[in-house]
Amino acid sequence: MCYFVGEKVPTEHMQGLLGEYELSLDAKGRLKLPSGYKKQLDAGEDGEFVLNRGFEKCLTLYTLPQWKLVENKFSQINDYNPKGRALRRMFLSGATRLSPDTAGRILLPKQMLEHAGMKKDIVFSAQMNKVEIWAADTYKEVTSFSAEDLNALASEVLGGDFLNPLDSLDK
Repeated sequence: MCYFVGEKVPTEHMQGLLGEYELSLDAKGRLKLPSGYKKQLDAGEDGEFVLNRGFEKCLTLYTLPQWKLVENKFSQINDYNPKGRALRRMFLSGATRLSPDTAGRILLPKQMLEHAGMKKDIVFSAQMNKVEIWAADTYKEVTSFSAEDLNALASEVLGGDFLNPLDSLDK
């Protein structure tokens, strides 16, 4: 179960997706959803997804309920703010609704593959409420870090504000 401080997020749509899967695209740009990922989806999921460009050079795959939460957040951006319009335009352009075929494959649009520099070998990396899809070589670059790097980043990003569920046991 995931919790976000300061935001009300419907927990019935929250998914603690986990896992990292190495896959290959077929000649048509399709990938077969990993069975380990499919097992983690809620029974109520209808198999529809939204594919979008990621913030880095990757693609992001959302279940439809998770995408609706993203849409809701972006619908709150002020239309009279030029930076807000630019963010919405850049983030939402290219977002595509996908459904797996009878073989459990999803077709990644050509412009999305080009954005992420994907040819054949990819990594499907679950990120709690979404999945990042990376070209394997790019993923290796962005996830090459030492224990010291991880420690420094965690300290900088999370600092003393991180809620540790085990802390409440001491009080």
